[in-house]
Amino acid sequence: MSFTLDVIAERDDSASQRKEADMVPTMMLVADGSQDTHRMEALCDLADAVASRNEAPVATAFEPGQELNNTIESIDGPLVAVPAYLAGGDLASAELFSEVDLDNRFDACATSPLGAVPSIVGDIARRLDEAGWQQGDGVVLAADGSPDQEGRQEVTAVARMLSRRVHSPVQVAYVNAWAPSVADAVERLRRHGQQRVAVAAWQLLPSADDEQLRELDVTSVTTPLWPAGLVVDTLLARHRAAAARLAA
Repeated sequence: MSFTLDVIAERDDSASQRKEADMVPTMMLVADGSQDTHRMEALCDLADAVASRNEAPVATAFEPGQELNNTIESIDGPLVAVPAYLAGGDLASAELFSEVDLDNRFDACATSPLGAVPSIVGDIARRLDEAGWQQGDGVVLAADGSPDQEGRQEVTAVARMLSRRVHSPVQVAYVNAWAPSVADAVERLRRHGQQRVAVAAWQLLPSADDEQLRELDVTSVTTPLWPAGLVVDTLLARHRAAAARLAA
């Protein structure tokens, strides 16, 4: 009898594991939306747009502190934590994402932030053109900064990719961290004879720093990437790749 019960238990466990493996992992979007209401509204719109594709259940963690842990604990079944920000483009969100703890979840993993993706860099190049950038104008890629070397390297990779797209050098500068500042980078280009300088904002969402960029004496400043359908496409692609790793 004991042997029979053990076999039944093993079968039940196996069936449960198969059922869990067949589940589409919940996509938990993580970003700091506590800075202002406009940013939070943009994040909620992004989450709604992702959910409307009906590819996966969507949960959000847009507030720092205990809300992040509560969200993780509330999700049953497999989970993929997806940064809803750009690598090196959002210090507050990067700090929040560093608090994501999935060590006790065998059925969960995290993806990296969006970075040097050709479609995203191509969209920034398009925004430069629409904002009035002309061949020969200086270009500054304005990033918020990153707490880690990997994030800074990703911003550098974006600048190189953007430079190839627009056939012009692209100077990396920072809004809130390290040097050079965006203003210093603009001034350096002016000293080298480039009177027209455009700022490519390495931003996924509106932020409190937008006004600071608009106040610069530059030819143009690009708008944040969202809302753009490619943002949703890329986030879902990250989720699909992570879900495949969990199912392997």
